Amino acid sequence: MQDPGFVKDAFSKIADRYVVTNHVLSMGTDILWRKRVGQIVVEWNPDTVLDIATGTGDLALELQKVCYDAEVIASDFCPEMLAHATKRGVKITQVVDAMSMPFDDDSCDVLTVAFGLRNMANYPEALTEMKRVIRPGGHLLILDFSQPEGLLQKPYGFYLNKILPIIAGKLTNEKEAYSYLAGSIGDFPSGKAMCDLIESQGYKEARQEALSGGIASIYTAEV
Repeated sequence: MQDPGFVKDAFSKIADRYVVTNHVLSMGTDILWRKRVGQIVVEWNPDTVLDIATGTGDLALELQKVCYDAEVIASDFCPEMLAHATKRGVKITQVVDAMSMPFDDDSCDVLTVAFGLRNMANYPEALTEMKRVIRPGGHLLILDFSQPEGLLQKPYGFYLNKILPIIAGKLTNEKEAYSYLAGSIGDFPSGKAMCDLIESQGYKEARQEALSGGIASIYTAEV
């Protein structure tokens, strides 16, 4: 659970270098993760997709490309991030606090959130608000970092807490923001804990798909 004021300030400071930094830190793997999300969402054949905490629009752009008949709405509470999303070609953007959204009940077929739930003030309340705007029979999809097990666990933890903030600090001049992001990953529920959290808010059939050895995961559920 995060301090929204700190999070908003941190992301506004790194907005100009956010896309490049993410690709460098993940060695481009984050692009493949979003493509996998696109493959899943297109199979649901949605008419309306709401991508919340869209940031600079990476996932919204992928969804626009593969769900070309759908209306893709990209929202974020950081205007600096959304400005970059618009410049990059995201068609519909809206400044929105995901904890209290201005959208009607049952107003989208699919709601996606990539690397965003982890930064929200209250995970259960955020999931409940997301459920409110998803139509009955619709889908939730969360893409976020998770904790790998086995041989990857220790080297990944070292990279996350020691190496990542240094590299990101040099790329953005904002080491503090990325130190926060690294810490937030360690505190974020993953695997079964995340599926249990999702289902505790009234969703059905929560599932995890581990990516890159468990460094990231896709969680899906139905309403």
